[in-house]
Amino acid sequence: MSGLVVVGADGSASSLAAVETAAREARWRGAGLRVVHAFLWPAMHVPLGPSSLGPSDGGLRNAAQHVVAEAVERAGSVAPDVEVSHAVVTGEPLTVLEAQSRAAELVVVGSRGMGGFVGLMLGSTAVHLAAHGQCPVMVVREQPAAGGPVLLGVDGSPAGADAVDFAFAEAALRGAELLALHAWTPWNTPVPAPPLDPTMPYASEPGELARTEERLVAEAIAGRRERHPGVTVRTRTVHGGTRETLIEESRTAQLLVVGARGRGGFAGLVLGSVSQAVLHHAHCPVVVVRGSTAGR
Repeated sequence: MSGLVVVGADGSASSLAAVETAAREARWRGAGLRVVHAFLWPAMHVPLGPSSLGPSDGGLRNAAQHVVAEAVERAGSVAPDVEVSHAVVTGEPLTVLEAQSRAAELVVVGSRGMGGFVGLMLGSTAVHLAAHGQCPVMVVREQPAAGGPVLLGVDGSPAGADAVDFAFAEAALRGAELLALHAWTPWNTPVPAPPLDPTMPYASEPGELARTEERLVAEAIAGRRERHPGVTVRTRTVHGGTRETLIEESRTAQLLVVGARGRGGFAGLVLGSVSQAVLHHAHCPVVVVRGSTAGR
């Protein structure tokens, strides 16, 4: 066994769905699975053991152990051949999972936990972990389309190269097709260099922008086909909004992979508008891959 997949468990239906997904990921990777529950209650200065007036198996500590036990059992039912470990760690969930991500190749969480507020589509732990995790972070949202492709959002940025690598590897693990999709508008494309001849018009020829964006996709996936010869790859270049296009395409995908920040990102931001949008609205699980400079 090599590698480790970490999954956050809090007893919610969302986290149990994440446990099932994480168990499958661990099986595909030949990795171990660690179920982690962040135990905040000691900071609330309340007794951890059972009350003298209640059942012997009551109390906050027993409740935490029950959450972990249920998650371990669920993982075993999905992937009985995967080695599963577990931990109840004192601390705030984001801090605990961010620390766990340093030794993991993937962290999996549900889209909303027990602390979610009605009306919110994504829990704070999921979105913050996607921004700060030290390895790729998968947020399990709706059930994926059976047999759908791994959908890769291509932006052509240097930081997005790790997302391309992850998507190819994931498609190979799943035996799935890879759809590399790039959406563009004249507003999110790089400004062309001025002509060498100042008498020439400072404008692109008809169709040149579209051809440039198509080349961007080809260059982004160059070399990956050779490393993953068993992966069937389709490429698409769409004239339209990136967020809207990826969210709509995710309806028929089994997984959506994006980088944390695209070529239009502002320095200092750790999570771009596209990655935030798909985390909140995609119709399948989403993996956010931060650039290697932000990782281990």
